Amino acid sequence: MFGHGRVELKTVEQVAVMRRAGLVVADALDAVRAATRPGRSTADLDAVAHEVIRAAGAQPSFLGYEGFPATICASVNDEIVHGIPGPRVLRAGDVLSVDCGAIVDGWHGDSAVSFVVGDGAPAGSADSADPADAALVEATRRAMWDGIAALAGERLSEVGAAVEDSVAASAVADGAAYGVVQEFVGHGIGTAMHQPPDVPNYRAGGRGLRLRPGLCVAVEPMVTRGSATTRTLADDWTAVTTDGSRAAHWEHSVALLEDGLLVLTARDGGADELGARGVAVSSLAGPTD
Repeated sequence: MFGHGRVELKTVEQVAVMRRAGLVVADALDAVRAATRPGRSTADLDAVAHEVIRAAGAQPSFLGYEGFPATICASVNDEIVHGIPGPRVLRAGDVLSVDCGAIVDGWHGDSAVSFVVGDGAPAGSADSADPADAALVEATRRAMWDGIAALAGERLSEVGAAVEDSVAASAVADGAAYGVVQEFVGHGIGTAMHQPPDVPNYRAGGRGLRLRPGLCVAVEPMVTRGSATTRTLADDWTAVTTDGSRAAHWEHSVALLEDGLLVLTARDGGADELGARGVAVSSLAGPTD
């Protein structure tokens, strides 16, 4: 967790720089997803992200962070988060979660995606997937967006409640028993990758911080197909499920502005997903492609 220190509120000009960092992250994640196929290693994918970030004139946020040795976190199957890229070769049907961050002019962007590794089909195809894995990935993605939409409310505690309710609804619809990981939470973001406030993915009690313009946070639910309890491997980074169940992780960085929300790491600023939920998107998002 990141404590209860001073919350850094951003100006519109600072958010604009964070948007640039966010779009570099979006480019890197798109490139990783396009490069993912059975037979490639997670180290291969790390090299892809590193090249995209450096080519944009940005810096990787993760590389060297508290000693982390790579540009992305690549977490496979029962690995929830903080997986270290290496020689592991991906197989069709693996669930892959990729977390990535970039720095532009001292400001950070941070985002994560999960998908099922395809078998000769377009990257991210669920053709070789256990349908339950594909459902897990979608339930986690939906919960992230429901949590982001809750940032249009009054209190930060509404985010965790929205994520928890979304996962519970998906569990009923999918006939599944999903677990919401509590050991790892979302966070503030700005001049550092991790800042106050914490952003839990569950009902944490209390009303929480009042939401106001200038707040920038990363919303990042992690959901499993079984137990939500975790353990950390001997590398001191990789967190896995204790029961071996598969996990998914989605994340976007979001800014609260006077005229609406701006999802900094989404190409359309969040217009499609937030619009579908009746939430205003800031004009800073600009026109969508």
